[in-house]
Amino acid sequence: MNDTRSESELNYHAIKVIGHRNPDTDSICAAIAYSRLKNIIDPAHPCKPCRAGQLNRETSFVLERFGAEAPQLYTDVSPQVRDVDIRAAEGVDGEMSLRRAWNRMRDQNLDTLCVIDGARNLKGLITVKDVATANMDVQDKYILAKAGASYENVIDTVNGTVLVGDPTGKVVEGGIVIGSGSVEQMERSINKGDVVIVSNRSDSQLAAIEMEAGCVVVCAGAAVSKTIRMLAEEKGCLIVGTPNNTYVSGQIISQAAPIRYYMLTEGLMTFNLNTPVEAATKLMASVRHRYFPVLDDDGTYLGVLSRRNLLNLRKKQLILVDHNEKSQAAEGLEEAEVLEIIDHHRIGSLETDNPVYFRNMPVGCTCTIIYQMYQENGVEIDKSTAGLMLSAILSDTLMFRSPTCTPLDERAARELAAIADVELESYAGEMFEHGGDISGETAEQIFGTDYKVFASGNFHFGVGQGSYMSEKNRRSAEALVGPYLETARKKQGLDYVFYMFTDVLGSSSDLLMAGADAARIVERAFGAAVENGMAVLPGVLSRKKQLVPSLIDALKHGTE
Repeated sequence: MNDTRSESELNYHAIKVIGHRNPDTDSICAAIAYSRLKNIIDPAHPCKPCRAGQLNRETSFVLERFGAEAPQLYTDVSPQVRDVDIRAAEGVDGEMSLRRAWNRMRDQNLDTLCVIDGARNLKGLITVKDVATANMDVQDKYILAKAGASYENVIDTVNGTVLVGDPTGKVVEGGIVIGSGSVEQMERSINKGDVVIVSNRSDSQLAAIEMEAGCVVVCAGAAVSKTIRMLAEEKGCLIVGTPNNTYVSGQIISQAAPIRYYMLTEGLMTFNLNTPVEAATKLMASVRHRYFPVLDDDGTYLGVLSRRNLLNLRKKQLILVDHNEKSQAAEGLEEAEVLEIIDHHRIGSLETDNPVYFRNMPVGCTCTIIYQMYQENGVEIDKSTAGLMLSAILSDTLMFRSPTCTPLDERAARELAAIADVELESYAGEMFEHGGDISGETAEQIFGTDYKVFASGNFHFGVGQGSYMSEKNRRSAEALVGPYLETARKKQGLDYVFYMFTDVLGSSSDLLMAGADAARIVERAFGAAVENGMAVLPGVLSRKKQLVPSLIDALKHGTE
């Protein structure tokens, strides 16, 4: 069976391979490289790379250097309206009669019709309640004229056939008259342009025409003489025959009014494809009708949504790379379906509803693991993918200087450098220089370049890291970010914030901090003096292996 969904829809519903909220080069490159691998070995389940935050300068340089597009941004993976089966209810023209609208609602089991124009822009809504109210409010004999009802609607409503005249483009201009009395009574009650409903009496038909009725509806399939037809044509009077009797015709003719006259046009409740399901559910509970229009990103009408549709929710399917803690993941993770986790960090607090493929290895970089998976599956690596994975390994291992670096990382990097056709050492220097350039950036932008939140017992703390090849860039970053740390801590509701400014060539880090007793925790963890809110940590290059474990240990001992 062929999949009839559009290419954009298929792309949206592809499995999302995504890294952590403040993506570094490994997080982004792992998402791209693993998506490419999955699409080769399992094309039936397409994957696409995504990101949960903004790119930093180092990563942007890497993507441009190896010709890769930035992954699509998803800061929230909770379900949206586009994850629901939207009912493709056809929009209707505002000139549609109440009668036809009622029939469509009945036949399609809808209580709401969406009125659109030729460009599929939403113009209004009409509900079954509106139709019923209109049908009950039939005391006004001029309702068809006020509503601007077309004679084509009148003919359709009474199931009529045109016997004389051309109704095209003409609208009702008078009232509705039931011609059931004497000729004298009819002559007193009929005005020019009226719609007159008559039986098989030729004198009644003639009287209506002579009084310049706009339309004569002849009921019960009665015959209309040649003489009357000729007179009607001469007077410009439309004659319509209907199989309905006079009573039925009189009852239903007001239903020829166009729905635009009754439709709701103000305060329309509509949903966009990006509307969160949670918000849609709350809005639906506030009104009585069941179906709500859905518009695409350009405001074009797509279909309708009901509460029942929300039960058939398709959760976003995710593969997490370079993280396995909920605090580091995109918002709404608990409402998505995690299929796989590929990571090289400690195992955190993330829980899943079902068993998942979890590959976690004590190496310096997620892309080292993915490189192994390419080899295990016998998949050839192209130059672009090789360059991306190489960049990730160099970034995460600080060009093999980090204690997290293993022989597997260095071997993978050198083999990837050969495939990517780059000179490893010179390229690494170029990459770090671009990443260390902070010109034009704010403290908040630099702070979020590579930042993660951790939990230990009752404590929640954030740890960021910036790696610099030049002392000038490092000192400038410290001066800009240092005063911002306390603001960031309060904004995120954390106990502490720590930030490493790593000197790649000098194999050392300056650690800045914020939070009550942060200095005491650092002194306990590293035996280093804290002066003016900063500790110098020689040989400390790894957040994952050196900084975070030591901080967690100090926090635990501090509460014992």
